Formats: sequence, C-alpha cells, structure tokens
Amino acid sequence: MNLSAHLEALLFLAPDPVSIEELADALQVGEDAVTQACKELEADLEGRGLVIRRIAGGLALASHPDAEEAARRLLARPRTPALTPAQAETLAIVAYLQPVSRPEVARIRGVASESATSALVERGLIEEAGRSQFGAVLYRTTALFLKLFGLDSPEELPDIAQWDPSPEEATALRDRLLRAGEARGEAAAAR
Repeated sequence: MNLSAHLEALLFLAPDPVSIEELADALQVGEDAVTQACKELEADLEGRGLVIRRIAGGLALASHPDAEEAARRLLARPRTPALTPAQAETLAIVAYLQPVSRPEVARIRGVASESATSALVERGLIEEAGRSQFGAVLYRTTALFLKLFGLDSPEELPDIAQWDPSPEEATALRDRLLRAGEARGEAAAAR
C-alpha cells in the first residue's frame, strides 16, 4: 500500500480534521512526504464522490460539494437512538444465551426486563424463537443485529470469558476500589 493510500485510510478513520504534523507522526514519515501524498490523493479523487478539505488547520475527507443536496436528504432521516444500559444488558444476555426467555433475562439482570425486551423487538435486534418448556417466549438475535455488529453468525461473538476477571484481577480491582474510596473519604474529611 502506498503512502497516499495510507493517508486516505487515516483521513477516513479520523472523526475530526488531522494536521499534517499528526499525519506525519502517525505515518512515521516527514511532513513533506505527507504533503506530496495529499496531492497524489487529491488527484486520485478527481471526479469521484470524495474530496480532501482543509479545515480547522487540518485535512479531512468530505463528500464532494455536488453531492450536498442528496447527502442532506439522506442525513435528514430520523436516527435510531442509542441503546439504554438496560437494553444493552438485555441484548448481551440474549446474544450470548440465545434462545433465552424474558424471565431468564430478568433473573440474570436482577430486575424486570419487559420494557428493554420490547424495545429490542421493536428495533428489530431480537425476535421470538419459540417457547420454553414452561411456555415462556424465547428470544434470539436477528440478522439486523449481526449486520450492525459486523458478525456473520452469533458464534463470532467475542469469548465472554475475556470479561470474567481472574481471582487475581478481582482482588486487584477490589483493592483499587477500596483505596479510591479511602482517598475520597480522606479528601471529604479534610474539607
């Protein structure tokens, strides 16, 4: 991959304009090399849907000005709000334990999950997958869930054990929390 292709990748990933200095540092080349790569990239993008813009002291990839009207229509569509913590917890439980019933989700979370489950069904992230032996509706993730999370199948979910702390990690975390609590208590007492 040449330098202008690397530059394109960095500008694509950057949420804000990036200075020549920052790009040179990330690419581990001189600023002159970045400037030359920028010129090459601009030439490669000629007649395409993207342009390089110089904004706020940096460079950014942007849509071509000719696409502005269509972009406004596309971006004017209502956005799906982020998941609430309860919805995220419920979705994680369904994803890892599917098919799973709402009573099982509530038992694991320690609180009722009707609202979160209903919201996830409405958003198309989970769906009914039959009934348990006790008659409760079972839920599983949908194709939309897989698409949004970049998965081909639920088996591609990260190993849940990676978030389960070892006994040593749990002890270290407990100690850090106790020290932080003590420090906060001492600071409050000093006021």
